[in-house]
Amino acid sequence: MRNAFADELSRLAELDSRVMLLSGDIGNKLFDSFKKVDATRFLNCGIAESNMLSVAAGLALNGLRPVVYTITPFTTTRCFEQIRVDVCYHEAPVIIVGTGSGLSYAELGPTHHSLEDLAIMRTLPGMQIIAPCDAIEMRLALSAALQSQYPTYIRIGKKGEPVIHKTVPHFKVGRAITIQAGSDVLIMVSGTIMTNVLNAVEALETHGISCQIASVHTIKPFDYDYLGQNIAKFKAVVTIEEHSMSGGLGGVVAEFLSSYSHHPRHLRLGTRDEFMHEMGDQAFAHIKYDLDSAGIARKIKSFLEQ
Repeated sequence: MRNAFADELSRLAELDSRVMLLSGDIGNKLFDSFKKVDATRFLNCGIAESNMLSVAAGLALNGLRPVVYTITPFTTTRCFEQIRVDVCYHEAPVIIVGTGSGLSYAELGPTHHSLEDLAIMRTLPGMQIIAPCDAIEMRLALSAALQSQYPTYIRIGKKGEPVIHKTVPHFKVGRAITIQAGSDVLIMVSGTIMTNVLNAVEALETHGISCQIASVHTIKPFDYDYLGQNIAKFKAVVTIEEHSMSGGLGGVVAEFLSSYSHHPRHLRLGTRDEFMHEMGDQAFAHIKYDLDSAGIARKIKSFLEQ
């Protein structure tokens, strides 16, 4: 996904001379194509992410379109004050891209995990939050963010994530996309965990469980219309994300459902309220938190049988 990001940003930079790229001393080779467009619009800000966000806010307030890029915890939790005060308070249209989100860098330990970024970014007024499920959604999200006048946080994977969409979907910030129609369970998914979900649904269908799958690529502004129009049709709503069960997609849906006196049961799948102290890769972490295909299928089937 990060290669597609570099390619798409280079393409957009050719079309818009206001586009600038700020990197936190990462991916310098990755952005050779961007530098060929205009090397003066690439700034390696070093391992000084807080300063990088302040620079980006200043550029945006002077009419440029800065895109900030580095590993997710370093563009979110490390520089939260600068995002809050310099970017959001001034309504500066900075695009913040976090790569290797969730547990993509599981083997590097909790310093490189990002399981609370959606939750903290949701609290910032005016911030748009997008978590695309594949490279196609990522390209569309980046283009849409550049058309927007709001600060935008885009949470992407690392590399090698499968492409989910067979054709280019209609994409609009704040509008969910139905990946597959179904009748028993509504499964709402954010981010690159979608591949595991699709495999899990294949297993559930062998047990006669029909699932509707939605890519909820935008966490904020959330597509409340999609949820409101669909909840009465299903026995259960399941939210799945490579993020804490608190504050992200599951939190948004739980808050919405709490306003209804009657609604389907809600199952939240994500990471628990804990740090992951064991060492292992992303596949290991998925199994630990029941976010692998078998774990997702098992959790949903068990939930429906209760």
